[in-house]
Amino acid sequence: MNVFLTGATGHIGSAVLPALIAARHSVTALVRSEKMAAAVRAAGAEVVVGDIRDLDLVRRLAAGSEAVIATASPGDASSNVVETAFAEAVLDSVRTNATFLRTSGVWVHGSASDITEQTPHNAPPLVAWYDNLDSLVLAAPGIRSIVIEPGTVYGNGRGIPIQVFAGDRVGEPAALRLVGPGTQHWTTVHVDDLAELYVAALEQADSGSVYLGVSGDNPTVRELGEAASRRLGLEGRVVAEDPAALVARLGGFGEALLLDQQASGEKARRELGWKPSRRSLLEEFATGAYDPS
Repeated sequence: MNVFLTGATGHIGSAVLPALIAARHSVTALVRSEKMAAAVRAAGAEVVVGDIRDLDLVRRLAAGSEAVIATASPGDASSNVVETAFAEAVLDSVRTNATFLRTSGVWVHGSASDITEQTPHNAPPLVAWYDNLDSLVLAAPGIRSIVIEPGTVYGNGRGIPIQVFAGDRVGEPAALRLVGPGTQHWTTVHVDDLAELYVAALEQADSGSVYLGVSGDNPTVRELGEAASRRLGLEGRVVAEDPAALVARLGGFGEALLLDQQASGEKARRELGWKPSRRSLLEEFATGAYDPS
């Protein structure tokens, strides 16, 4: 399949790209600079240098593709406007029966102990805008629309788990400050497992499908913090952070990190034969994958 991919140098997209190539799909990747282009070409993709904000370019690339996979986001206050405009440009231009796979996130469900794709949405303000955009994509006529909701993505020393190692050292003897109280669970997924889910969804999912991108491993932040503390030579000592202090420190991102979520990702296993197999996040911590350089 001829795939137009955004975010090919980002955490998720840089894993999706080789997974697509390995599955014998042809990929046209939109990257922001010639400097970024070299690695993408080396992975086997055709490269177009530009920006997802260039809607004329987006329309042209979407029109020439059998599938569009969107993993790029500004990751700032402009994300809603930029991602919505991108999606609208794709929907205006993509050929009939083409596939549009959009990246959303498990945070849209809010705190819940057994999240499935059917769990009502209770999104924190940071991602509340996902609802309208996901609905727009899923309801678009004449195309095969798919939404994937990744959990906390880890792997290759990248992603949100870096925040665990970034905590201050507090007290004497020193302890690692947790991200919030530590009682909250994070849904997790290794980026390479997630990439395989994208390929499986591209090849098999029905139109209108939504899949949680989670491995079923849901550690508490305290467990993660204790593992990080050991790697940092603090013998597993940790201290909780007041939730209000976390929000004051990180704003809406901090509110999202306070969500207490658990999920299995069973639907993707059952319908797509997805089999996440990489090391857990705790195992990644224990083997030094996230040790500060």
